[in-house]
Amino acid sequence: GRGPELSCASFGRIMRPDDANIAGNVHGGTILKMIEEAGAIISTRHCNSQAGEPCVAALARVERTDFLSPMCIGEVANVSAEITYTSRHSVEVQVNVMSENILTGAKKVTNKATLWYVPLSLKNVNKVLEVPPIQYARKEQEDEGKKRYEEQKLDRLETKQRNGDVILPVINPEPHTVGYSQSSLIHLVGPSDCTLLGFVHGGVTMKLMDEVAGIVAARHCKTNIVTASVDAINFHEKIKKGCVITVSGRMTFTSNKSMEIEVFVDADPFVDEPRERYRAVSAFFTYVSLSKEGKPLPVPQLLTETEDEKRRFEEGKGRYLQTKAKRQAQMQQAAQQ
Repeated sequence: GRGPELSCASFGRIMRPDDANIAGNVHGGTILKMIEEAGAIISTRHCNSQAGEPCVAALARVERTDFLSPMCIGEVANVSAEITYTSRHSVEVQVNVMSENILTGAKKVTNKATLWYVPLSLKNVNKVLEVPPIQYARKEQEDEGKKRYEEQKLDRLETKQRNGDVILPVINPEPHTVGYSQSSLIHLVGPSDCTLLGFVHGGVTMKLMDEVAGIVAARHCKTNIVTASVDAINFHEKIKKGCVITVSGRMTFTSNKSMEIEVFVDADPFVDEPRERYRAVSAFFTYVSLSKEGKPLPVPQLLTETEDEKRRFEEGKGRYLQTKAKRQAQMQQAAQQ
């Protein structure tokens, strides 16, 4: 049977200047990368816990995650991961991140995230292996996990269908328009970005996505900005070593205090691959603007010009209102308990 040491993993790391922005706030991408590392370790360990083909767990999806409070240079990020559900071919990992001020001993929860992994055979990267089941303390845990599994499966199919968009450069854009702040980053995938199978670590991709989203947000409001939340991130296709990836971001919606930025990753396999460019990952990042004292600032309103921009703004507004309603319902629930 599986011992408790297999189902939990935790590690800590002190936050250094290169983990943060110029104001000393740790990049959301740094945290996302740590979360993914913990998830990859625990799910790979679990998937190899029974005799069978050796495998590596590949990230398929990260559920919506909120950055509950900013982390600063000099604090320790403590990441703990636990396997909470297994289906036949996938593993659900729930990760908590706490920041610890080692001078005062104060601790704060900064993140809670849910990730889904699939085990890929080391011998044949296109072969998805079976996942050893876990023991549940209660029957309800399995039922709740199954429900989450079905929901994310549906959502992944839906997002795959709206993946034809591209971001085109705009000549002499006006401030606060979509074209003014849109940004792209080009990265050659090297060995240090990859797993044992020669495919990019999900955490590396998410860090680059957060970097681009941060550039878009900073260009739009010209202040210190931090990641507030990330909507579900779907990994549609694997990215191989030697690919050139283009990470593109554009502003889709602004409320009084937040900005939503759509980010997608396209991969160009240019080393002996006859394949065309393809969409590998997509997500929405939400950023807030902060004053020097760390208080939220009003965000300049996004000026939409084309019909597509107006449509995306309305869709973003829908997501924003949905999240707001959910948060209010959770707060009311917590107040009643």
